[in-house]
Amino acid sequence: MAQVTLDIGGNSYTVACRDGEEDHLRAIAAIVNTKAIEAKAAVGSVSEVRQLLLASLLLADEMEDIKSGNLPVQAPVVAADTAELLEEIATRLESLASTLENAGQHA
Repeated sequence: MAQVTLDIGGNSYTVACRDGEEDHLRAIAAIVNTKAIEAKAAVGSVSEVRQLLLASLLLADEMEDIKSGNLPVQAPVVAADTAELLEEIATRLESLASTLENAGQHA
């Protein structure tokens, strides 16, 4: 198992992946990083989780446009396996954000 350090939204994350998939992981992390930067620019100072949640929602919105045939003018074409991975990441981040928000309300 390989490990890759990814810089997303101003934070570093070490992620495990299968050997040989390091470049692919870095490429999709660059897409997520771009969206995280866009999210932060749009809403200003937010928590790391909220920034990644917003980035995930931006990516999911683009994927829905691609699936429905309503491509944005400069939308990147995302391979099916990458799209599935991004959907999974978006779902996980939404769950994490919900958990953290609920924990904050009970503190």
